[in-house]
Amino acid sequence: MIPLPLNLKLDDGKFILDSNTKIYAQDDLFAISEYLKRLVEPPTGFNLKNVSKRYENNSLNLELDDSLRDLNPEGYLLKITPEFIIVSAPQPAGVFYGVQTLRQLLPIEIESQETVSEIEWNANCIHIEDYPRFKWRGFMFDSGRHFYNTDVIKKYLDLIASLKMNIFHWHLTEDQGWRIEIEKYPKLTEIGSKRSDTQIGGWRSKKTRGEPHEGYYTKEEIRDVIRYAEERFVRVVPEIDIPGHSSAAIASYPKLSCTKDQIEVPITSGIKDDVYCAGQEYTYEFLKGVFDEVLELFPSEVIHIGGDEVPKKHWKECSVCKQKMKEENLSNVHELQTYFTDRITKYLSSKGRRVIGWNEILTDKIDRNIIGQYWMFTGKKNVVKHLKSGGEVIVSNLFRYYLDYSYIMTPLRKTYNFEPVSKGFPKQNHEQILGIEAPIWTEWVPNKKRLDWQVLPRLVAVAETAWTQKKLKNFNNFRKRLESFVERIKYFGLDPAPLSETNPNTLKRLLNISKAFKWPEI
Repeated sequence: MIPLPLNLKLDDGKFILDSNTKIYAQDDLFAISEYLKRLVEPPTGFNLKNVSKRYENNSLNLELDDSLRDLNPEGYLLKITPEFIIVSAPQPAGVFYGVQTLRQLLPIEIESQETVSEIEWNANCIHIEDYPRFKWRGFMFDSGRHFYNTDVIKKYLDLIASLKMNIFHWHLTEDQGWRIEIEKYPKLTEIGSKRSDTQIGGWRSKKTRGEPHEGYYTKEEIRDVIRYAEERFVRVVPEIDIPGHSSAAIASYPKLSCTKDQIEVPITSGIKDDVYCAGQEYTYEFLKGVFDEVLELFPSEVIHIGGDEVPKKHWKECSVCKQKMKEENLSNVHELQTYFTDRITKYLSSKGRRVIGWNEILTDKIDRNIIGQYWMFTGKKNVVKHLKSGGEVIVSNLFRYYLDYSYIMTPLRKTYNFEPVSKGFPKQNHEQILGIEAPIWTEWVPNKKRLDWQVLPRLVAVAETAWTQKKLKNFNNFRKRLESFVERIKYFGLDPAPLSETNPNTLKRLLNISKAFKWPEI
């Protein structure tokens, strides 16, 4: 099983699922029972019948149990006996996670979308008590650099739900592409969602693919993804990256920049100098209009505003920015970014939403209610200050959890063994570390084959760290369980990297260090 449960006790016997198996579910759990039926019916051909009486012989039972409220809001109990199966929890999310454990105890063919014959659909008798280590168990997907359709998004939502991950952080805007429909500003998709070419071969390469790239999600597509995620107890957190990583928006509306120059959507990767002008009111009115439509789409309480890698060259030269700094008594352009962040944060707060941003936005003057996403090790000082002042943090260490790096740079063992709550964080503030998140940035990830290769199986290692208690983790044990789980992943329509290539030894890594920052085409 992955993630490894907290407490389990094997019992004698097994439960056999057959054409006479029934399902009982309390009213609040009807959607989960339908999910379970949709999981079971294709491979088995069994149509589970609903019953109104629980614990009948040969039955699956889903129930809420208020006596378990001290367990954990997402915890569950799973009991498999020869007569029946019980999944109970204090909240529906826990019941859903119990179902995910149950599916892993059934033959791996339970994941098939076609009928599989000559299999006994049984599960060994067991008693499991389980709950997660962290509240925030996230996967970030960058659709900005390369666009992926919603079919691919849904495959990953299916996978992360099965791994008991509960956050899908959707990076929707970038220098290289704007990917979300905004009706008030149609040029964002008419112009900003398209680029004429794409750099290939790495950061310093002058090679390009020689073909255009485009794509964006309509509002209906986004609503469909959100519905799909919610059915799997995954929260979709949108990211509109500001004030940097904004060239696609500026190419669409040049007035947003300090220079007002007409630019093209960049075809190369890297940090771009064109950022939103922080001095003019037009920028704030534009962003309010964008966020109004984002908030209408996304029910998430948390909204990501980026805030990383903001070149301030144009701000230093901009008369409007200088005037704004004078009016607001700001000493430098770094304080101007804090002012910018504060204005957007207050606006989103007025709409009942909470802001999350990359750790560069964390300063002594920032709202303590902002969640900091700690990715860049050079920002740890401000992260610790944020924690000490009562703020909360998510850990996304780039040399451990960035899935776009090669396996030479970040082998599977390195990802799995990383302890996110390090000694550098004050012990009294450990509870303020909400959890962890693994990003996949797609500069060099142009197709699904490459995407699957980079993400998997390292995302599985992150999922276990996010859920399983620290004392239970062991890489060698995980590696053995992963061998069979990789075969399960393939049923999701995903193609992970071969395990033999995911954990190169130290000598091989040293001999191939020159390839650590190269991304050959797949």
